[in-house]
Amino acid sequence: MKNILPFAAAALLALAACSSEPQAPEIVDTNPDPMAKELANAGAVELPPAIKADKTMRCKDNSLVYVSFFEGDKQAIVRTEKTGTPTTLTAPTAGEPLVAEGGWKLTGTPENITIEQPGKPSLTCRS
Repeated sequence: MKNILPFAAAALLALAACSSEPQAPEIVDTNPDPMAKELANAGAVELPPAIKADKTMRCKDNSLVYVSFFEGDKQAIVRTEKTGTPTTLTAPTAGEPLVAEGGWKLTGTPENITIEQPGKPSLTCRS
């Protein structure tokens, strides 16, 4: 019995040290974010629109136009050559003609468009 008593006392002492209530973890922030306050008060960010359709279109004069249409129908990117310079056309609201500086104008759908390019006559194109 003498041999069991020290082990029983040690076990009771160990159990007494345990708390039935969990303690909240201590959070130590050694590298605080200097912009945390600004980010918390920042407004919502609008993501760029997703591509709705990417089309190669044949025009009446037998030329090709490459058009990327975006969701929301307020933006399109037009190229007159496959690896040519892209021109971004936009509209303030969906349904209005898409325009860009220099005289670009595009109306229509991903299946049929009418496009006006600077210094060229208006063309009707189909995908």
